[in-house]
Amino acid sequence: MTATTRSTRLKPRLVRRDPRLLTRLPVNARYMTKEEYDRLVENVRADGCLTSVPLVYGAGEYEEGRELVLSGNHRTDAAVDAGLDEIDVMLIDDPQEKDQLIARQISHNSIAGKDDPATLKQLYDEIEDVDWRAYSGLDDDQLQLLAEVSPEGLSEANLDFATVSLVFLPLELEAAREAFDQARLGQNASWLAARADYEQTLDTLASTHAAHKVGNVATALHAILTIVENHLTDLQAGYQSPDGTPLHSGTVGLETVLGARSLPAPAAVTINKAISAAEGRGEIEQGQGWRLLERLAEEYLSGENYVSSSADGHP
Repeated sequence: MTATTRSTRLKPRLVRRDPRLLTRLPVNARYMTKEEYDRLVENVRADGCLTSVPLVYGAGEYEEGRELVLSGNHRTDAAVDAGLDEIDVMLIDDPQEKDQLIARQISHNSIAGKDDPATLKQLYDEIEDVDWRAYSGLDDDQLQLLAEVSPEGLSEANLDFATVSLVFLPLELEAAREAFDQARLGQNASWLAARADYEQTLDTLASTHAAHKVGNVATALHAILTIVENHLTDLQAGYQSPDGTPLHSGTVGLETVLGARSLPAPAAVTINKAISAAEGRGEIEQGQGWRLLERLAEEYLSGENYVSSSADGHP
């Protein structure tokens, strides 16, 4: 019989027990540092009770009052050290197989959730009394983490994340590692994209997979980049309207203007000489060689031999 074919529902009941008599787990994967345990004892002593009850198992296999503590062994020990004679526990009387007991023990210890740093800092900052801050149980490492959190930062608790894995071919792996290392060295901010863009990216990857018959995501991304490379002038739609007026005053890549990322070396040398000469004469500012190209383009457009047409956006 498997867990899917038999009922796993429980009918636990709340009972009071002497924490000294309850049976502790012989093997417990959950551990606490001494500092954490000491804080737990102090909190229990201050409360005079356990504010979250241990889960114990009896079902006739353990004598009443000496039931097995499935979850909450540290809390039970802390209750003893805090001097409590009785504690509330949640008792399972339904007979359980060994696998069920171990699974319940593991699940109670492992499914604990995570704290969102920004929300945690906000809550912690609202505590004004020093003693209650100590009671919260945050250690030095967590406090250091909170000090680095910006309250105005984006709260992870409000986001739905998706993890994407990229697998690179052996010949590309070293280059990928170098790229990630460089990105990590220069990383001082995180960039987030809308989920709608994520879905569109997946659709584009699927289309590229089908068109190029590739199953590797990195190879598909390479194909997408190649397509973009071959259609650089299409990016003009991002900064130029159909009638030829600029859509913003920011900067754009020269490759989106020229339609290529390179030009013949002799032409590059000629342009460099002209820019250096213009800078040397003070006709343009240093590092603004594009102003010379702009000036030449304006002179060309205003020249007698220039004939406008609807094709260049100037009817």
